[in-house]
Amino acid sequence: MADQARLGAKVRALRRQAQMKQKDLAERLGVSASYLNLIEHNRRPLSAELLIKITQLFDVDVNAFAHDEEDRLVSDVMEAFADPMFDREGLAAADVRDLTATHPALARGMVKLYAAYRNTKQHMEDRAGVAALRPEDVPQEAHLPTEEVSDMLQRHHNFFPVLEEAAERMWRDSALDRNDIYRGLVKYLESNLGVVVRVVELNAMQGAVRRYIPERRLLMLSETLAPRSRNFQLAHQIGLMSQSAALEQLLEDPELTSPESKRLGRVALGNYFAGAVLMPYEPFLEAAKAERYDIELLGHRFRAGFEQVCHRLTNLRRTGQEGVPFHFLRVDIAGNISKRFSASGMRFARFSGLCPRWNVFESFLTPHMVRRQVFEMPDGKKYFAISRAIPTSARRGFHSPVSVHAITIGCELRYARELVYADGIDLESQGTAVPVGVTCRLCERMDCEQRAVPPLRHPIDVNENVRGVSFYVSAPKLGRGGSGS
Repeated sequence: MADQARLGAKVRALRRQAQMKQKDLAERLGVSASYLNLIEHNRRPLSAELLIKITQLFDVDVNAFAHDEEDRLVSDVMEAFADPMFDREGLAAADVRDLTATHPALARGMVKLYAAYRNTKQHMEDRAGVAALRPEDVPQEAHLPTEEVSDMLQRHHNFFPVLEEAAERMWRDSALDRNDIYRGLVKYLESNLGVVVRVVELNAMQGAVRRYIPERRLLMLSETLAPRSRNFQLAHQIGLMSQSAALEQLLEDPELTSPESKRLGRVALGNYFAGAVLMPYEPFLEAAKAERYDIELLGHRFRAGFEQVCHRLTNLRRTGQEGVPFHFLRVDIAGNISKRFSASGMRFARFSGLCPRWNVFESFLTPHMVRRQVFEMPDGKKYFAISRAIPTSARRGFHSPVSVHAITIGCELRYARELVYADGIDLESQGTAVPVGVTCRLCERMDCEQRAVPPLRHPIDVNENVRGVSFYVSAPKLGRGGSGS
């Protein structure tokens, strides 16, 4: 019934957006106005036949009725209202879901407005030590390009058929050899694009690992790059040059609101093409299933790094040839998210910090070691994930700083047995799952020792005479025995 309720609200929202009366839509659908009214108010199911008619009538993709997008929007709106400034409003999750289902455009606008507020507030805080702001110091753009590009990738489900087809065509036309992919990519650049490739000493690169000079048709790669990283940079450059028209078309996205967003999006799509070249769709999917998604083994076979393989695993969404739907996250040791994507239904915080119970943070203690975790979200959904910390791939010598980030990739628990990493874990045991949340403000778990802030719908209960498991959670009252013994 909950799913049907959401579909009814979507029908009502589409009709209102088109400024169409209920009786007019009913007539075009071939049903009575009273029956349509029951559908819109969740008292009759929306049949497949009517669903198809509605998508054709309003010229929307059937994916517009998918629950995943709505759930993600609900999560974003709820996180925005978790800000302490809304504490007195008494907003409930049901209110947010109703708003999102009935007025999705308004909900998206609220998320953008809150993001602009947060970005501007952060900018001002960063400059709090300045006595007087100059006009040029005031932020002119409130949207973060990284957020806009992440949202663009999510809307496409991180799958771009035109780039997949181009990568497959390149393999056919150029007869690339997986065992000597570097030579094949260099030859393609020289023969098809007129670009000369040079591996250059560190000092000549002036801090870059890849540098292309258009007027000289020269591509320089740093000597510090590992062989797999050189291959990736070559394929990336080929994508930028050979797929320019396709990239421009994909970047004609109204949600990419600034030149910086479009440039960053172009880089992200170039990386996508590089991954598709180094790990061709069908051979990679076949190997992934045969080896039960063993990331290290796939990396050896396709000459790719751990993170590159994880990225590629999130792209396997071709209809009829899907892989396990994964979520992916990259964070630094301070908890800052630099990349995120979810095909598993997993929700990530957009504005707040991450839950410290995720094992992605424990992985910093054991670099190169894969850590496994079964966890349960507050809504009862269970997931299986692995995490690993990865040092910088391109060390520039003894005096260069070492930076480390951590990768986590996971799926719904029902897919876990398809992964080699689940071997030896009792997935069915209730005690196996670690209770985690999206972020403290939205998590209702009151028995968490690592709670950093009080939850949204629970007032702070502080008793100076009693210390609970967290500063924000009081201990239960003692029984009549007094001492509790």
